Amino acid sequence: MKKPHSLVIGGTRGAGRSLVKAFASDDHIVSVIGRRSPPEADQQIPNVHYWAMDLTDKGRLDAVLAEIVNKNGKLSNLVFLQRYRGKDDDWNGEIETTLTATKYIIEQLSAKFDDRADKSMVLVSSVFGHFVGDGQALSYHVAKAGLDQMVRYYAVALGRKGIRVNGVSPITFLKEESKDVYLKNENLMNLYKTIIPLGRMGTSEEVANVIALLCSHKASFVTGQNIVVDGGLSLIWQETLARKLSS
Repeated sequence: MKKPHSLVIGGTRGAGRSLVKAFASDDHIVSVIGRRSPPEADQQIPNVHYWAMDLTDKGRLDAVLAEIVNKNGKLSNLVFLQRYRGKDDDWNGEIETTLTATKYIIEQLSAKFDDRADKSMVLVSSVFGHFVGDGQALSYHVAKAGLDQMVRYYAVALGRKGIRVNGVSPITFLKEESKDVYLKNENLMNLYKTIIPLGRMGTSEEVANVIALLCSHKASFVTGQNIVVDGGLSLIWQETLARKLSS
């Protein structure tokens, strides 16, 4: 039986990195595009292939996408987890990296899916697509809200091709690169335990598990949906949170 081919955009850090490992453990062929090369240990994972590049470089992007399909075959899954991490114009950078690159890649690859396979796209957004939070620029909020609408648009536009398109919106979670900062901050960890109904922070692996589920046949009739991965936090009215924290 042919192995599914999954392409992960932004798969060298955080939830993207965890997703690559999850796909590989499920016997996928995994292609990964990242802004930088992965840790050396990740490069030893069987059937995982990496390309390091800037997504705003359209000429290079065209060549890489063609090489990925030629090398690893038509796609079963396409997942977007990239974001802008530059230090220049954050507005143009975020819009180009998060929205324009996503649109371009989808339109380049929507005809490159394997008709014999279950076909899925997942766009990873953020709760900041719906809420306004400290620590992120306007560009980040707008880009994430744009991804949420792209999920709905492409779910309709690509549905007749059998391609399911869904979104995942996580809150702050523990990831390999930064978890020690949170785990060593007892006050911050206690805050998350207090405000999140499940009583803890989530992990990059748990975000990756939701993405993997949406890319599996178990979600074969799910499209155009955005799953919030927040342990129930967004269900609580803000005034209730304020009262809880002030008591």
